[in-house]
Amino acid sequence: MSTPAFPIVIVGHVDHGKSTLIGRLLHDTGTLSEARVSEVKKVSARRGVAVEWSFALDALQLERDQAITVDSTQARFRTSLRDYVIVDAPGHEEFLRNMITGAAQAEAAVMVIDIIHGITPQTRRHALVLNLLGIRQMIVVVNKIDSADFDEKAFTRLEAEITALGREANIDITTTIPLSARHGDNLADHSARTPWWRGPTLIEAIDRFQPPPAAADRPFRLAVQDVYRSGADRVVVGRIDGGRLTVGDTVTLWPSGRTARIKSFHASNSATPVIAAAAPQSVAFALDQDLFVERGHVVASATAPPRRGRSLRVRLVWLGRTPLTVGYRLRMVVGTAQADVVASRIHHGIESGAVAGNTVAEATFTAANDVVFDSFVDGSTLGRGILVDGGEVAGGCAIMSSDAAMSGATTTVGADERRLRNGHAGAVFWLTGLSGAGKTTLARAAERVLFDRGAQVMVVDGDLMRGGLTADLGFDNDSRTENIRRVAEVAKLMTSNGVIVLAALISPLASQRELARHIIGPAFHEVLVDADVETCAARDVKGHYAKAKAGELKDFTGISATWERPAQPDLIVGAGQESVDNSTQRLVDYIASIAALHAAAA
Repeated sequence: MSTPAFPIVIVGHVDHGKSTLIGRLLHDTGTLSEARVSEVKKVSARRGVAVEWSFALDALQLERDQAITVDSTQARFRTSLRDYVIVDAPGHEEFLRNMITGAAQAEAAVMVIDIIHGITPQTRRHALVLNLLGIRQMIVVVNKIDSADFDEKAFTRLEAEITALGREANIDITTTIPLSARHGDNLADHSARTPWWRGPTLIEAIDRFQPPPAAADRPFRLAVQDVYRSGADRVVVGRIDGGRLTVGDTVTLWPSGRTARIKSFHASNSATPVIAAAAPQSVAFALDQDLFVERGHVVASATAPPRRGRSLRVRLVWLGRTPLTVGYRLRMVVGTAQADVVASRIHHGIESGAVAGNTVAEATFTAANDVVFDSFVDGSTLGRGILVDGGEVAGGCAIMSSDAAMSGATTTVGADERRLRNGHAGAVFWLTGLSGAGKTTLARAAERVLFDRGAQVMVVDGDLMRGGLTADLGFDNDSRTENIRRVAEVAKLMTSNGVIVLAALISPLASQRELARHIIGPAFHEVLVDADVETCAARDVKGHYAKAKAGELKDFTGISATWERPAQPDLIVGAGQESVDNSTQRLVDYIASIAALHAAAA
């Protein structure tokens, strides 16, 4: 069996000479046919330029017209050591997505940097993306050395900056080579015009790339794709990502941490029993115990387990249409598992603040449940994740570390877990005001808006409570106080379980509202629905105000019972001629700011 071609990716900023380098590389290794070389020379002559080797690679007229590479292109060449396949990745900022697609296939990289323009922001992005994709070996070509008159000092200055870039991106830069792609200096042979350069040619440096260790030599990992029953056996199906598996091996199931042995392999197309398998084979096997396993779980080596955590620091490339900010809710896919996450921090040092599209950054995501992962430096696919926003892929990430304090399973559902799952904290918004002020109308309107945003929200009003829980109470001050106490206890219980509560009650006395605040605590927020007696009386379709003025109703707030207007409410709505829509919008905005409300992930 022949050895597969060694895949390398060539990256660099637009116009730094990638396509020219590849075309010249194909020519100098004898890959291009005489007919192809002749065609390149004819096209160059028609365009009135010297031999332009980039034409050897450009397959699309669009590339020639716009002078940029718009998609990943593959080409092959051979040295005296081995075969190579080149992935030419786009350099323009807008084509970063295609660059990732191409680079993901590579084991090593060649980065092209123009000696005049030096390191650009796009150069840094490319280096960080290569790191994210797990590429650890890179050659840097300082191209167009002829445009700097083959100046050793100019090369040395840029070489120092390149070394610093390698440390920043955590990539091993095996060598930095002064080169002219157009003229072939130091590509296949050492150039007489750089007598000061005693390092390798590009071909020699490429042959020094080390092949990666075999996936079968890594610790055993399998992301469960499916589970089905076969007689008495529960059969687990998946692709071995790393390591080897043999009948009788002890494995651990994650996230449960339960241990079992491999009982047997289920091979539908094999005439002889299968007793062993290795990465990257797909397998189906049964365990010696009937343990709960489902898609998204991980089967791993019992002696070299993966990690798990809920607070994950990642290096990511963001491709979303909307900038990534703190509080942004997404779905992270690692292996076959999915977890709802929220961006809890955007780290400084690479990109900070809002992360725009086609940008590389570091961030911490907090998940609603444990994520099983490996550090991406180990080479496991469990070290990388896909970020999904509203059903669309919005980026990729490499998992660097986890906050161990948030790791581990627990039987108690905590407030932080509810907040992450719901996309908001629990809180009570106590709407107070005269009868007919519009408290319940406003609460119901806000409930609809919040519910449509994905919030866990509920309205509690006086009529609802007096129909059941407080049906035994009257309307004197003592009864009203007991009514409010009961409602406050219910609201406290609900909000402690992550619900946004809209409590619409007259609660006429300041002491009663203070009682509610004392019971509920910091989650209590007082909202005055402000309408005077005349306005409320005009809205009164039941005629209660008229009856109270006639003395037919006792203890009616604002007429025959005291109404104490809040001195310093947290929010006032409904005053003057404010419309219900405007009051609703202001109330919803206030609730969102307090509860840190974010739209739920799709």
